[in-house]
Amino acid sequence: MPTKTYGRIMHPSFERVLDRDLKLIFTSNLVGSFGDGLYAYLLPYYMKENLKANSVEIGILYALTSLTAAVTLLLAGAIADKYDRKKIMIAGWLVWVPAPMIFSIAKNWIQMLPGMILWGFWLGGPTTTAYIVTSADKNRLTLTFTIISSSWSLGYIFSPAIGGYLAGKVGMEAVFYASFILYALAGSILAFMSSQHASTSQQKTSTCPSTKELLKNRKLIRMSAFFASIMFVIMMFRPLVPQFLADAYYYGDFEIGVLGSIAFFGSAVLGTILGRVGDKWGKEYALAASMASCSTSLIMMLLTGNLYVLMAAFFLAGASYITWPLMSAIIGPQAPEPIRARWISIPQTISMFASTIAPYVGGV
Repeated sequence: MPTKTYGRIMHPSFERVLDRDLKLIFTSNLVGSFGDGLYAYLLPYYMKENLKANSVEIGILYALTSLTAAVTLLLAGAIADKYDRKKIMIAGWLVWVPAPMIFSIAKNWIQMLPGMILWGFWLGGPTTTAYIVTSADKNRLTLTFTIISSSWSLGYIFSPAIGGYLAGKVGMEAVFYASFILYALAGSILAFMSSQHASTSQQKTSTCPSTKELLKNRKLIRMSAFFASIMFVIMMFRPLVPQFLADAYYYGDFEIGVLGSIAFFGSAVLGTILGRVGDKWGKEYALAASMASCSTSLIMMLLTGNLYVLMAAFFLAGASYITWPLMSAIIGPQAPEPIRARWISIPQTISMFASTIAPYVGGV
């Protein structure tokens, strides 16, 4: 993509769509995801080689992380409608801060458990979604979500390679320390945001349903099931792609890592484009386009192992990372403001449970 074209797509959108608070969220996510990417890609290898954990033990650790994420989404939804959303978002980063330090001192897989539990805490899920929906320009809501989501992808583009380089030169402890600092910095950046509380006037809250009643809301449950099915399909294949490339086409770690970086780059670019599509023609069209992009990428991967074709396929596969922000853009505005985070947490939790199960089904 020519530089001028890419600049027209990215830069004006960032300046016009994100206000000061949303730019701080973008920056925080970029810093935190870079810190996360330094070790996340290497962690299973570290567990196996340094801690002598077998595949079952590694699976237990990651399953525990996923289960914690699903449970804490509901918790975050409940407290984000009662307290300052800014503080909960900061807490979401701070609870991650000890995790890499625990990993650095662990001598076996059992000692990794506290860190993996903390790493699974996802207080920012419904909280950030509710904050964005309340703050953003409603005419550019889809683009706002996809731009902010792209900050995660941008953070992950180079950090795995840098983390691997540092691990080889100075050891994994230094990588964990760097992640510790970046997590803390990500939380500190949010301290400069404006506070935000849910609208909780007595008249509004008296008409809002309880969590039990929300679980009986057919429209919400239908949407939850729909998005959970999408996440299930995506997560049924995405974690297995690296192994497929190694087994089917005999690619090594370097080539697989490069293709992964291309996927994150594709997510950032396609997210901005599909965000515009969603705001102009409808969020449903943006979601359909993202799924079509994922399907096309899979077909290309299955047809050939040519590296150049796979580079294009992985660029299109970046659309798989856009599904979550598109889901937030669709569901968020439908939620009543006094219970927005709690409302959003239900489809996010159900989708997270589906995402947890999917890789096991895909591997059968």
